[in-house]
Amino acid sequence: MQIPEINQERCLEFLSKLVQIKSYSQTNGELEATGYMAEEMKKIGLESELIAFDGGKRQNAFGVWRGKERGSAAQALRTPKTLLFNGHLDTNPVSEGWTIDPWEGKIDENFIYGIGVSNMKSGCAAYFCAVKTLMAAGWTPRADVILTYVVGELQGGVGTLALIEQGKVKADYFINCEPSDIKAVTMHAEALTFEITLKGITRHMSAREEAQDAIMAACRLIPELNDLKFRGAKSKEHEKCNRCQVGIVHGALGKDLAEWRPAQVADVCKLAGSARYAPGQTQEGVMEDIRTVIEKCLGSFSGMTFELKQRSEPTMPAFEVSRESRLVKSLNDAYQIIRGEEQPTGVLAPTCFYGSDAGHLYKSLGMEGIVCGPGGKYNTRPDEAVDIPDYLDCIRMFMRVIVDICG
Repeated sequence: MQIPEINQERCLEFLSKLVQIKSYSQTNGELEATGYMAEEMKKIGLESELIAFDGGKRQNAFGVWRGKERGSAAQALRTPKTLLFNGHLDTNPVSEGWTIDPWEGKIDENFIYGIGVSNMKSGCAAYFCAVKTLMAAGWTPRADVILTYVVGELQGGVGTLALIEQGKVKADYFINCEPSDIKAVTMHAEALTFEITLKGITRHMSAREEAQDAIMAACRLIPELNDLKFRGAKSKEHEKCNRCQVGIVHGALGKDLAEWRPAQVADVCKLAGSARYAPGQTQEGVMEDIRTVIEKCLGSFSGMTFELKQRSEPTMPAFEVSRESRLVKSLNDAYQIIRGEEQPTGVLAPTCFYGSDAGHLYKSLGMEGIVCGPGGKYNTRPDEAVDIPDYLDCIRMFMRVIVDICG
């Protein structure tokens, strides 16, 4: 089939309109955004519905382009497979530092701007525009193409988990469109959050030689944790997903961390951080490695004790796919045709340290898939933006993958 050309102006207008919907996570804006996508899918002829969860307070938009078996003997040699696209419409709040209207959906000669445009409304718009363009050209898949527009990804993927639990997610392959600068990410880490409380011995600063300073211990410990690689990685590629980062430090006096007496040596310091680890590594192993580093580091602080615990909160499972997967090769081929160069593929930073709903699709359903979407370089920051060529080329790539996999 001759792949049709996209209407660039209309594709940009569609994404701009989606950005203009203020869909902060866990607000009524989610309802507006999912309602808009359900209506747009219905307009172009897809089966479309809104599926509530969380006691009816939140909803996902779900659409299906039904496949119709047909074709020549040559087509029959390649079995069509169902393909699911997954993306979230909820966004982070606007931070300080913006110089443009976050909800204008501004377009200039190089970028399209707005809150959530990179994370990840451009990916959501890309697969809608790919399907719309193919439908307008009169092409029909032989296997279903499924479009999911979820919310709650920012709370650990509760929207996609709801679709899984409701039995709505069934496909041979998936593409999760988290921002990757349209590179093909074949693995990303799982995450956990840990908390450490260091307990030292306080003295007035005049007698600090007799104290065990919890803040000084934390200063010694933090670089060790930030350099940590976890045991049990299945390969050097898996080890690339390992990272540990302390992001919160608070030291002062006593368990309530009283701050009114800075002349006292701090006897308590609380730290919190996040660990990223690869498929095959475990939460238990990661926590044990963190404990070992703490014990070794505190060996020179006589009388210093510590508590370590894992914070209980929703998290994204790890995900991986073989580079030899039919889907990965299809995406690689599409990129090569469109850009005339090899698509970066593999365990790629920074995306390999993200969490995504790909982990839920992989772990809960055993689905084979890939993470690939526009945006990334200017993700989740003031004046968030997406390169226009990346967005438009992503649409072109998705059209080719749909034709190849589902046709």
